[in-house]
Amino acid sequence: MDAQAMLEKITAKFPGAVKGSADRFGQLEIQLEAKSIADVIAFLRNDSELAFNMLIDIVGLDYSAFPGHTGDRFAAVYLLKSLTLGHRAQLKVTAPEDKPEVPTISHLYANANWCEREAYDQIGIKFVGHPNLKRILNHHEFVGHPLRKDYPITRRQALSANESLMDEMAVRLKERGWE
Repeated sequence: MDAQAMLEKITAKFPGAVKGSADRFGQLEIQLEAKSIADVIAFLRNDSELAFNMLIDIVGLDYSAFPGHTGDRFAAVYLLKSLTLGHRAQLKVTAPEDKPEVPTISHLYANANWCEREAYDQIGIKFVGHPNLKRILNHHEFVGHPLRKDYPITRRQALSANESLMDEMAVRLKERGWE
């Protein structure tokens, strides 16, 4: 299925959710309303003609330093691939500076849990409904989000106490029969 046919199928299933689209080198690129992202991605994953069975990554963006940009400050970009059919898609949702929130898709792809935590940690996008949205790359006392364009790169951060990760480890050990 080519990018245009995929776009038509998505637009028919979710009228009004698509805010813009492009076909770059045969890869579908769609901008969606944030409230629709989980439903659209579930459809892309579950539809046998689309079969986007792999989430490659979720990338957080800060547009505040982009020349001429007038829309929302933040965006989350979802990179999907169909391992069985070979096609790819890029979906983008935006979020305003005063409330950078988008719905989680961690219930759809296991690796979304970590991808969303990274975007939260580095850019500050909150994924509503995420089961454990906490820092993953920076320490728990880190102030700010280092990939935001206004973050002072020379700022120093103090760490007074290590954070235990046993809450996550205990769940994983129990799942594997270790208690």
